[in-house]
Amino acid sequence: MELSKGHRLYLTLIIGITILLGEVIGGLLSNSLALLSDAGHVFTDICALSLSMAASAIANKPVDSRATYGYRRFGLLAALINGILLVAMSVILFIETYKRFAAPPVVNSTMMLYVAAAGLIGNLLMAVVLSQGDKDLNVKSALFHVIGDLLASIGVLISAVVIHFTKFYIADPIAGFIANFLIISSGIKIIKDTVWVFLEFTPTGYNVERISELLREVPEVEGIHDVHVWSISDGVPAFSAHVLVKDRKLSEADEVRKKVEDKLNEMGIKHNVLQFECVDCGNNMLYCKGH
Repeated sequence: MELSKGHRLYLTLIIGITILLGEVIGGLLSNSLALLSDAGHVFTDICALSLSMAASAIANKPVDSRATYGYRRFGLLAALINGILLVAMSVILFIETYKRFAAPPVVNSTMMLYVAAAGLIGNLLMAVVLSQGDKDLNVKSALFHVIGDLLASIGVLISAVVIHFTKFYIADPIAGFIANFLIISSGIKIIKDTVWVFLEFTPTGYNVERISELLREVPEVEGIHDVHVWSISDGVPAFSAHVLVKDRKLSEADEVRKKVEDKLNEMGIKHNVLQFECVDCGNNMLYCKGH
């Protein structure tokens, strides 16, 4: 049976708390920066998952008079905060990594190896759970956290093996540096994607000129202008435009609107506002709204 979004986030949160406790204890006992770095990333995971759970609950609230488009953007807000957390944590750990490069300490590689292996298994379970079912940008941001930790765990495991057999202790901060680079990259991408929606830029994959061209293929449409394409939330594009038709076609506006909406539906745009204007009748206009 497929788990709901809320159950997936909750189960992942429990696994994350378990990994955090294990890596903090293991990192302190083994003196491994790589483990502590990974624990720091897991901590941001827990914050991200908690935030995602709260945001998902709010985002599922029905439309009301205060939020006529609903509360979907709370999920985006959670994703933005998660991205900022990723970048902030990575910057802090970069500073510590630099210090370790200058004077790499002795690390208990055996304990580091066992804890890293357990962390890898835990992160893999978290990634599998979150990757199931539908994923909005909120869940994707949490998944990015987990995938970053999964990659970091692999790096920690490799560095533990290197240290165990070669005593090359600088492998520990090297693994921490690589993990931080991967995490900060994910954080920047999440921030970019969420800010793109908040600024109401044209959604990725949509071209205003191409949409206008396709709508002009409708026989009754003489022209189209004041075209706007934006996102209400992640994966929910919206569209508005002024559509020009011949005077005699104003009486058939509902039929023309249906054809235009069919075109938009084919492009994945289900939220639209269309204003029909007469080409040759001055200010005589008929307003039709789609949804």
